Amino acid sequence: MFEQIFYRILKEIMHQGLPHAGHLSYSFHAATDEKGAIVTPGNVHDSHVLQSFVEKVIQNVQKPLAVAADTAYKTPAITNYLLENQMLPVLPYTRPKTKDGFFRKHEYMYDEHYNCYLCPEGQILRYTTTTREGYRQYKSNPLICAKCPSLSQCTESKNHQKLIQRHIWESYVEETEHLRHAYDIKQIYAKRKETIERVFADAKEKHGMRWTTLRGLKKIVHAGDAYFCCHEFKETGYLGVAGDLKEFLCLMSMFKRVENHHF
Repeated sequence: MFEQIFYRILKEIMHQGLPHAGHLSYSFHAATDEKGAIVTPGNVHDSHVLQSFVEKVIQNVQKPLAVAADTAYKTPAITNYLLENQMLPVLPYTRPKTKDGFFRKHEYMYDEHYNCYLCPEGQILRYTTTTREGYRQYKSNPLICAKCPSLSQCTESKNHQKLIQRHIWESYVEETEHLRHAYDIKQIYAKRKETIERVFADAKEKHGMRWTTLRGLKKIVHAGDAYFCCHEFKETGYLGVAGDLKEFLCLMSMFKRVENHHF
């Protein structure tokens, strides 16, 4: 079991109506050490803010050994960033998104040496191009696929051609999936429900953060700072410790940002 503190990143949408339908909405991104929170518009995807958020944690606290988060952060870019910077990504299992009755992506075997895929019937899907988004495309031979007995389980394309996309950083996602089975990683992820999930449960159920009650990013930031700062004082009291000087100064700096603000 790792001995240092692990920072778990997650978000909870505070919304009034649907967050992507033009309504007022914001997201809180927080770490369980409660050193601070970043507030972003509700239409910004979680994966777009993790790197800057982790960098803030490193700058203000220390570099974590591992980062545990929900499935929204399980992207090639995030796993690449964490592994390349010697931080273990602790991310959950994600169910396949393939339609019922069709072959799943893991049933197509990737050959790293020849840079191609093999379908369940043993036919080759050759590399064709790389998109601007960083996805390599592999396509089958439509003349062979048209006569395949498993065509109905493979593709619905009119030209009988199977297309598979693989991100240039897909290997980092696969490594993250392998790490998920390690005992230490399981122990870290199990702590999410005991820590950060309870923080946001209190925020939504007891402090009205299920809905956006203020207008303007500045007001939302002040309200979030006040809540997280008070929550940290409450948790410190439960633990029966005064906390170190660095933690106290961090809390005081958060109060200074809200002391002249009137809700």
